[in-house]
Amino acid sequence: MNLSNLKPAEGSTKTRKRIGRGPGSGLGGTSTRGHKGAKSRSGYSQKIGFEGGQMPIQRRLPKFGFKNINRVEYKAINLSTLQGMAEAQQLTKIGINDLIEAGFISASQLVKILAKGSLTAKLEVEAHAFSKSAEAAIQAVGGTVVKL
Repeated sequence: MNLSNLKPAEGSTKTRKRIGRGPGSGLGGTSTRGHKGAKSRSGYSQKIGFEGGQMPIQRRLPKFGFKNINRVEYKAINLSTLQGMAEAQQLTKIGINDLIEAGFISASQLVKILAKGSLTAKLEVEAHAFSKSAEAAIQAVGGTVVKL
């Protein structure tokens, strides 16, 4: 084998259709476009959502709901997660950077601590928001809460 006799694997390539090259080719005349109409002409493009003249779905369905521009979205972290981190890494302080390193959040996300699960470790927890019950649970075991 050398560069002069390399060729693609059997069946891996097809010959391209040469349309509009006369009646003898079998692909002349209308060049596979059928007869007349917008689709047979150059420059044709269909509007997005066009359904052949039928009322399109974006006009048939009503508008509903709204997006609150003041919404603040938090990534929820439970007390059980904090307890697991404290046991695995022998931590006394859990901050945003610890959660990023552990892969629970990305650097751009805001964190809210929720009270699912139980907490036995005395921790200093740093987050953007806390539920009232989570804050109470952290303080009940002698920990402290730091809001950013």
